[in-house]
Amino acid sequence: MPRLAHLYFKTAIIFLIIGLVIGLHMAISQDHAATPAHAHTNLLGWVTMAIFGIYYALNPAKAERRLAMIQYYVYTSGVAVLVPSLYLMVTGRPEIEPIVAAASIVAFVGVLLFAVVIFSSSETAAQPNALRPR
Repeated sequence: MPRLAHLYFKTAIIFLIIGLVIGLHMAISQDHAATPAHAHTNLLGWVTMAIFGIYYALNPAKAERRLAMIQYYVYTSGVAVLVPSLYLMVTGRPEIEPIVAAASIVAFVGVLLFAVVIFSSSETAAQPNALRPR
């Protein structure tokens, strides 16, 4: 399995743990103000990153591209800033909203980069040589 797929799975499980901790805290405290942060952590962190990991595991040539690693760092940094800032915003710190907005845009750019990876050719520099007759 490509290194990038492993990286996405490891990052996804960290976000799952964070999402579960937020959910448990809400259940124990009976304060559900953090529901948006809980949902974003689980959907953008756990689910989406696991899907990215599956895609890269099934497409190892694309996982080896520099753009794929850039996409990982852009998307992950966006979500990593979005989750705590959204948590702070919905639990009483409305002045954090510009940070939430900026992090959301960064995560969105990460999704757009993933779309570029998906729609790009699956050929790599090494593959055309394999097609040449000997």
